[in-house]
Order: sequence, then C-alpha cells, then structure tokens
Amino acid sequence: MEENKIINHYKVVIIGGSAGSLQALLQILPFIEDSISFALVIVVHRKSTDEQTLEDLIALRSKIKVKEVEDKVKLRTGFIYIAPSNYHLLFEKDETLSLDTSEKINYSRPSIDVSFESAAEIYGRDLIGILLSGSNSDGTVGLKAIQAAGGKIVIQNPLSADMPFMPNNAILHTTPDFVLSTEEILEFIKQINKL
Repeated sequence: MEENKIINHYKVVIIGGSAGSLQALLQILPFIEDSISFALVIVVHRKSTDEQTLEDLIALRSKIKVKEVEDKVKLRTGFIYIAPSNYHLLFEKDETLSLDTSEKINYSRPSIDVSFESAAEIYGRDLIGILLSGSNSDGTVGLKAIQAAGGKIVIQNPLSADMPFMPNNAILHTTPDFVLSTEEILEFIKQINKL
C-alpha cells in the first residue's frame, strides 16, 4: 500500500457487499474515528423486509453518525448513509441521494452496480469504491465505472472474505488499485481520513 500513496482529497467512499459483508463491516466501522472528512455510503444486499435492522446495528456499533436515507436527502461529509432495502440508491448532481424502485439488477435492489455507477458519474476522481464479500457478480461493472471516471477501487482480498465469489469476480474483470484484507481496508480508510 505504501507505493501507491493516496494523493487526492476524496468526497465519498462507497462500500458494496453481499453475503458475508456484514461481518467485514463490523470489523471496520466501529474502529473509524467519528470525524471523517468524507461521506461513507454503504450498499449491501438485504431482504426487502429488512427495514431498519442494518441501520440500527451499525449506528449502535459505529462512532460515526448514521444518517437516515430518504429521497432527496443531502449528502454531507462526516456521516454514514446506508442504502435502504428494496430501493436502488442513486447520486444526483446537486449532491443529494435519491431512491429508485426500478427493476432488480443482479437479483438485487439495492444493486451495488447501480450505486457505484451513479456515484462515479457524479464524483469521478473524488470517489473511492470498496467491494466486500458476496456470492454474485454485482459490483464489478460499478467498479469499472468508478475507475474509468478517475476514482480508486479497492477489493477485499478473497482469502479474507466469507464469500469469495464477488471479490474474485471483480479481481478477474478489473484492475484494482488495491486488494486488501479486512484489517488493511480499515487502515486504508483511516489513511484517507488523514488527508
């Protein structure tokens, strides 16, 4: 990680994951200081019946405040935003988040690809995308979009993932800036915050 220094000031760090990613998130989020210099957006596959469980769990464990995502909520630095169940999370030019109920992508709503691509379009080189554990191919196309827009992409090392298929697929089809274990992702995020 030392040879690829982070040289940009990033506005948004977006993390996507599916099966097994909650465990990784709970190894990362509680250890990030509450004064982050970016917005942290989380998009994970979840049951359509899951209303606030994930938000409540992360709010309980994290030092960073979780801001409820509603349609047209303003994205602000220093907060965690979690894509609600049964909606695609989109980024708007006026730096708000919007919710969309169009068809599922990769059998999922929220779709990681949809959110990653939308964030790439708005934030470009001011964006970092991180893909965690999961058991389908969602996220790979979105990582490509982030990288094409000038952002950085990070993939969880499949050896540290509960479900290695998603990170393995992404590694095969992209050129990641970093492939990191859960502990290394935590240190990476801490390094971003020091900028």
